[in-house]
Amino acid sequence: MQFDELENKGLIRRTKINFKQIYNFLSRSRQDLQTSKFNLTIDEAWSYAIAYHAMLRAGRALMMSFGYRPLGKDQHATAVRFASVVFGNEIKELIHKFDRMRRKRHDFIYEPNRPIPRQEAEQAIADAEELIKEIWRVVKNKDPQKNL
Repeated sequence: MQFDELENKGLIRRTKINFKQIYNFLSRSRQDLQTSKFNLTIDEAWSYAIAYHAMLRAGRALMMSFGYRPLGKDQHATAVRFASVVFGNEIKELIHKFDRMRRKRHDFIYEPNRPIPRQEAEQAIADAEELIKEIWRVVKNKDPQKNL
């Protein structure tokens, strides 16, 4: 299976697929995205971080839709790696942006004196919208009841 490497490294573990929980994560990711947009005029850096968290929630929903959950201390990085396995080259650049946002969000949280320009925050929101849309598409196709 395509997730064997992640599982063998102890980064993911099998879990029961629960589409209600998955859709809750995806709905919250959309809400986070709206929050990010509203915060853009107040605090660009925090808007960026919220856009990243929207992507992360969607990434976790993607993992759950395949019957996995992340383990250990590097769960954010695992969500990015998992998405990379799922999408392969299909949206490679977008996954790369997801990973860059992960690292930059880490810097913002632990080194708060680094500013994030408005244009970069706006691009983060656009990238988050695109990734969340792609993840919704995959999840919808995996749902046997197609409850969207």
